[in-house]
Amino acid sequence: MCQFKILLVDDSPNVLKALQRTFRAEGYTMLTAESAQEGMAVLEKEVVDVIITDENMPGISGTELLRLVKERYPDTVRIMLTGLTDIEVAKNAINNGEIYRFFNKPWDDFELVVSVRYALKEKLVEQENARLKSIVKTHEETFKQLEEQYPGITQKRVAEDGAIIIDT
Repeated sequence: MCQFKILLVDDSPNVLKALQRTFRAEGYTMLTAESAQEGMAVLEKEVVDVIITDENMPGISGTELLRLVKERYPDTVRIMLTGLTDIEVAKNAINNGEIYRFFNKPWDDFELVVSVRYALKEKLVEQENARLKSIVKTHEETFKQLEEQYPGITQKRVAEDGAIIIDT
């Protein structure tokens, strides 16, 4: 079974505890940070699948944190929480951090959990797609080398009855 890691970033220890409770039943490894700087330090040491961050924190904002995460760790799914209802905050987070979802505080536990599940499923599909593309590329290179060495070997000839014709 795949063990996913989620990084929770919020300057409020109570919010971090509430988020941990929200995801406890999901079986994820949960890492926490009380600032964007702490969050970046965690990301330097750990491969994180999802980051959920608050917007309004001292120092670096959540939007700026997600922008940095997008640059340095583009495979990490980015989710924003905010107590603010400013549409500009949401717009900046979406445009600069390419976030997956944006939630207002207080969030709906069910909606947040389901969003993370879907995000992780999408991530797995993207990883599998990349793996399969790599295999196809390797096979194409092999066929190209075979064709150079044995001209016509990759060509398929079919008889009228559907049988494959093999020249000996």
